[in-house]
Amino acid sequence: MSDEITADICIIGAGSAGLSVAAGAAQMGARTVLIEVGKMGGDCLNTGCVPSKSLLAAAKAAKAVRGAHRFGVDAGEPRIDFMKVHDHVHGVIGAIAPNDSVERFTKLGCTVIKDHARFLDGRTVAAGGKNIRARRFVIATGSRASVPPIPGLAGVPYFTNESIFENTVRPDHLIVIGAGPIGCEMAQAHHRLGAKVTVLDIARMLPKDDADAVTVVHKRFLAEGIETEELVKVVSVEKTSRGVAVVIERAASERRIEGSHLLVAAGRRPNIENLGLDAAGVRYSAAGIKVDARLRSSNKRIFAAGDVAGGYQFTHMAGYHAGIIIRNALFRLPAKNAPKAFPWVTYTDPELAQAGLTEAQARRQHGDGTRVLRADFSENDRAQAEGEIEGFLKVVLSKRGHVLGSTIVGAHAGELILPWVLVISEGRKIGALANVVVPYPTLSEITKRAAGSYYTPTLFSERTRKLVRFLGVFG
Repeated sequence: MSDEITADICIIGAGSAGLSVAAGAAQMGARTVLIEVGKMGGDCLNTGCVPSKSLLAAAKAAKAVRGAHRFGVDAGEPRIDFMKVHDHVHGVIGAIAPNDSVERFTKLGCTVIKDHARFLDGRTVAAGGKNIRARRFVIATGSRASVPPIPGLAGVPYFTNESIFENTVRPDHLIVIGAGPIGCEMAQAHHRLGAKVTVLDIARMLPKDDADAVTVVHKRFLAEGIETEELVKVVSVEKTSRGVAVVIERAASERRIEGSHLLVAAGRRPNIENLGLDAAGVRYSAAGIKVDARLRSSNKRIFAAGDVAGGYQFTHMAGYHAGIIIRNALFRLPAKNAPKAFPWVTYTDPELAQAGLTEAQARRQHGDGTRVLRADFSENDRAQAEGEIEGFLKVVLSKRGHVLGSTIVGAHAGELILPWVLVISEGRKIGALANVVVPYPTLSEITKRAAGSYYTPTLFSERTRKLVRFLGVFG
């Protein structure tokens, strides 16, 4: 007979959302059980954010060597040891892993069970030969790479984000199916590390982002030699003596592209299988577990967080979900999942960051009352000094000057987006950033320049000139 554990809260999944809930709950005194069948840290640590940004850092270093001649420093073509790049990526994972380890969470007071979890009923989960009965449950099982039903794909070797960081040999020609954030980041990283790269997608590149900003990224891809095929259908995939071949179709015309390796980056699907959700009375669909505004499932004792709850699939969204759930599950506060200015960043070069509404969304919601401000990196002195002048900052405002959204495409866009997240979240007007003092020379001056341009038509109008001349009469 299985042993029974009684807990205040039981979390299934030790990725970003699950770890955040578990750490918070345990340190607040709740009897906490954490269940994970795979690696602690989940997708973000092992196959997502951490390894991808580590690979991008190596690629950025290679780009810096190639471009050093712009500053009078001729370093020539970099010599890239792909095995050492692999070791760098896994060294970063190893450095962060103790923060997410079984040992750390055990010390925090969690009971950690390394096994698959399955609901027996609405109040009981079985895992590790034990039955866990808890007042509240959190399903945080994340998502995995979605593999599209392309003819021939099952018969060829291919990477997803879950396997590409194990590769120790540089591809000669990497074909990427999917021009979303993962596909674009990996395409640019591998190209800068010496691979030929072709990116394919049935839609436009980065379709959820501002079109003007995506154009800047697309132009950089083309300038660097990354081949992009947008608005194409992938007809089939087949194995060849040198690797793989992909047949694409556009306007009834087919083209065959041969490469050495294939990366499938065609979206994500939630991990909802074999959890016993029906036995627990939890409704779900292909998009994930259905939750209300408080992240409760159809069984109000069971919450869902992170990718498995649908919506934005980002580590910081998972962390945000964790806070909502802790307030609801432990303190019975009716906190709701309603971020006012959710930000995201695609870590291509140039980076593309978004907070709040895009221009297109703002115009659909606010019509002719929408006002757009813009400042270019080419007008920023620090960007000029560092040779990073591509891109712009765009702000969309309401008729009364409230900030609705901000798009930044350019160097360090992910770092520059934060003040815009703050003013949108607090419902502030553009003056909140137009009046701040910004150190010179910094890229942050682009924020003040864009914000200050709101007042330009008034400050330098004929009415203002007349006022200045009139006041001058009095000495």
